[in-house]
Amino acid sequence: MNFGIFLAAQHAHGSMADHVDEHLEQVRAAREAGFVSVFAGQHYFSSPYQMLHPVPLLARVAAEAGEMHVGTGVLLAPFYHPVEIADLATTMDAICHGRFILGLGLGYREVENEAFGVTGDRRVPYFEEALRLVPRLWLERDLEYESERVRLRRVTFVTRPVRRPRPPIWVAANNDPGIRRAARFGDAWLINPHARLSVLARQMDLYLETLRALGRPRPAVVPMIKEVHCAETGEQAWREARPFLEEKYRVYVDWGQQKVLPRDEDGLDLPFDDLQDDRFIVGDPDQVIAQLERYRTRLGVNHAILRLQWPGRERSLDQEKVLRSIRLIGRHVIPHFAGLGGGADLAAPPAVAGAG
Repeated sequence: MNFGIFLAAQHAHGSMADHVDEHLEQVRAAREAGFVSVFAGQHYFSSPYQMLHPVPLLARVAAEAGEMHVGTGVLLAPFYHPVEIADLATTMDAICHGRFILGLGLGYREVENEAFGVTGDRRVPYFEEALRLVPRLWLERDLEYESERVRLRRVTFVTRPVRRPRPPIWVAANNDPGIRRAARFGDAWLINPHARLSVLARQMDLYLETLRALGRPRPAVVPMIKEVHCAETGEQAWREARPFLEEKYRVYVDWGQQKVLPRDEDGLDLPFDDLQDDRFIVGDPDQVIAQLERYRTRLGVNHAILRLQWPGRERSLDQEKVLRSIRLIGRHVIPHFAGLGGGADLAAPPAVAGAG
């Protein structure tokens, strides 16, 4: 297993310019600690939090990332024209010298869907159209295509990706239809941080079964985003992380996140002592290693993207605690998993030339 850092980019208070500087410091610390990737996600109207758009943030981050891979985790694809997604991705791929990963997701929040006029039965078709069309734009010449919102008349996307044949597309999914979609269209299923391990284990079986039915190979990269906090002792780690995780997941309930999880198996509207069980990775280095081992053995995860900071009601988790967590993981956790071998090769080409 190897490791990435997920930049929260959400803050309740303070100057976002200052928070950008903090995220750049986190990336430098993660690079020095042995992390191999950096990701950022997307929401609009993210009240009660301020939030940075991932593409310009990651473009700035790339200057600090060195040889790290850089990825969106995720862009909300239904809100973008497929040509724009292809253009953004090829630009980022050039900035990152071929080390860009395009993570795409459907989204779930009504305030966003309504703002972009992507409601009802349009969301999934728009998402799947992007998943089908973006690789074609990168790879084909004289492309002809027509749909409700796209009309291409023998067009050629001249700016080709640096990475050949193209950047990988990782598809985020929470529920079973989304898992099947990730198997159909994606180069990997980007495993969400919200669900319990027991739910993810069942969904991994579904994902692999769907791949087999489609005649598609098992991906070389099995990526997962996870909420993680590491301190010198487990008691200290929970004392520091709990107020922020509790607040963050209260907001997720307000946003409707739990509505897209498997309803009969999991939920987020729970007392925190019940919510935390089998969901978050918090503890001293040995405890973090033991918990990550469960995801490696049960799901086959070989690339763990760690979200190490969360916004609170009055402030975000302190920068010094985030940096300490990064360094503890670099000193103890990363060497353990590096010694096992078999980490994801993020530079490997996609298993197939197209998607879908």
